[in-house]
Amino acid sequence: MTEQQKLRELLENSSHIVFFGGAGVSTESNIPDFRSEDGLYGSKQAKTYPYPPETMLSHSFFKRHTEQFFEYYFDRMVYPQAKPNAAHYALAELEAQGKLSAVVTQNIDGLHQAAGSRTVLELHGSVLRNYCEKCYQFYGIDTILNSTGIPRCEKCGGIIKPDVVLYEEGLDEKTLNAAVRYIHEADVLIIGGTSLAVYPAAGLIDYFQGDKLVVINKSATPKDSHADLLVQGPIGEVFHSIQNP
Repeated sequence: MTEQQKLRELLENSSHIVFFGGAGVSTESNIPDFRSEDGLYGSKQAKTYPYPPETMLSHSFFKRHTEQFFEYYFDRMVYPQAKPNAAHYALAELEAQGKLSAVVTQNIDGLHQAAGSRTVLELHGSVLRNYCEKCYQFYGIDTILNSTGIPRCEKCGGIIKPDVVLYEEGLDEKTLNAAVRYIHEADVLIIGGTSLAVYPAAGLIDYFQGDKLVVINKSATPKDSHADLLVQGPIGEVFHSIQNP
């Protein structure tokens, strides 16, 4: 029995699944990941800007060099044309079948919701949500995409900030607590499309006390040796193969 067949059987026989995912879930939707050669931190991207991504996506850089922040943000972090891939749709279908309790994601692209998932815990926020720092007026993605320079509030003129967690900022406590609860109560935890290198998000999987740990990733992760099932490969291809045997 292949790993894909084992995964299909596990999904068929499980009812309390939680999925914990990262940037690799969206690479097949043509959104770059972080640490591959073509990724945000990769050698091909690093030469374009004078500062590393950790600096340009930090809270202090946003405050001190707001225009440069948005130039980088629009260029590297926002992909309005991206569409969900087979992994997003498969997870939404598992939720619709009553098998998947929640998606816990490090991604900020909103593709899980676009595919139909309802219980999505976005640890690092979403590019689709934005708010005025002065009056907290809410803005969708179109407002800031259609702005020039620094996006400004139509009501008070304040700077519009993306509702994403920047470096030097803490995770939302309510989202964090909900993620811990779902992971702790899950019978099956699927880790997919993440190198488990980003903390504190990656530390959440330590709360898992269930029966089966599944890891689906192209490259090795620190949890491979702990996995009951390890499937190596692009996660969209893996889910497509088990839905189309």
